[in-house]
Amino acid sequence: MISLKSEREINLMHEAGKLLAQCHKEIEQMIKPGITTHQIDQFVEKFLEKHGATPEQKGYKGYQFATCASLNDEICHGFPTKTPLKSGDIVTIDMVVNLNGALADSAWTHKVGEISEEAERLMDVTYNALYKGIEQAQVGNRTGDIGYAIQSYVEGEGFSVVRDFTGHGIGNTMHEEPTIFHYGKPGKGPRLKEGMVITIEPMVNVGTWHSKMDKNGWTARTTDGKLSAQYEHTIAITKEGPVILTEQ
Repeated sequence: MISLKSEREINLMHEAGKLLAQCHKEIEQMIKPGITTHQIDQFVEKFLEKHGATPEQKGYKGYQFATCASLNDEICHGFPTKTPLKSGDIVTIDMVVNLNGALADSAWTHKVGEISEEAERLMDVTYNALYKGIEQAQVGNRTGDIGYAIQSYVEGEGFSVVRDFTGHGIGNTMHEEPTIFHYGKPGKGPRLKEGMVITIEPMVNVGTWHSKMDKNGWTARTTDGKLSAQYEHTIAITKEGPVILTEQ
């Protein structure tokens, strides 16, 4: 069942989203060769506590961390580790913030030191793909319009869109209906209505879109070992157009 949020609920989610965006900006300043994703995870937990918020995914189905930290060929749900990042790495930090019961979800890929031209281009295309999808998050459109816009752009740039992980509705819980595929056909899927809040979070690979799961049961990575990137925003569907809740 798809739930529609009131203006008050959306405003509360926006406050959580602003805090999340602020946290991402702090992380961006921290990331450099030698830092560990474990240190970033600890920073996020303390930052949220300082601002009266909590990391929603910590404890979710036994997940132990405040963030997901996905490195290089890891697509999503990477565990923070004590291995130092090195120049040339790319790392995606994904988190869900709970501020007074309102949730916001966002992920950003960061570069570590000097990265390859291929990695730069992957990050640029993935970032642009997110906004191609957001442009389609209009009242009256369908979820397939979002997926088609992302897929057609990404594949036109020579990259691939991950199929095994999707965006989703979000509200009182992290994952609600509808599912937001990052591929598909225009005019297909549930119709977007005023009051819906969704995540759009394309994961884009240099090579094949296929993924494989690590033994930890959480971390997905590319089957060919090539790079993957992800950007994500939480979006409110309004009659005035899409509103990004996870930026300041």
